[in-house]
Amino acid sequence: MQWPESFYQKLRGVGCTMCAQGRPDATDDGVRFHAGVVTDAYLRRANIQRGLTVVIWRGRHVAEPTELRDDEAALYWREVLMVGRALEEAFRPVKLNYNVLGNSLPHLHTHIVPRYADDPRPGWPFPFPEEDPSPIPDDALRRDLDALRAVLVRSSSPTSAGQRRSVSG
Repeated sequence: MQWPESFYQKLRGVGCTMCAQGRPDATDDGVRFHAGVVTDAYLRRANIQRGLTVVIWRGRHVAEPTELRDDEAALYWREVLMVGRALEEAFRPVKLNYNVLGNSLPHLHTHIVPRYADDPRPGWPFPFPEEDPSPIPDDALRRDLDALRAVLVRSSSPTSAGQRRSVSG
């Protein structure tokens, strides 16, 4: 099995859906709760694991974190960690998994996967079900978005307020 040519095109940024979408408040997959300097964080709509989030690099097209300049990498990882801290405070997971994959969509993004005491697959790297999950009920999604936004607003400090903002909606 070989990688398809379309993957190599996306790797170079040709037809990259994350680049094409800009910085929307919502996508088919999630709702943005944080817009940083170089990232957007989206709470996933799929009912897989409470708080499952994707943090997307919103600079020029890059597929790997190694393609970032040092200053860009510092901002990217600072914002990823800020989102992780918000997930910890809002939902109190036992553990967070940070997954930088990109095998199907080669644009830099990090999946942050909260893991809980009642996790269905605690020793497995991914808690994802075999079948396609149902969407999170709208009221639960709204409550979780509100909780995350509130944590981000509370955690803003004078030294970092200019570098990040919570997105309401």
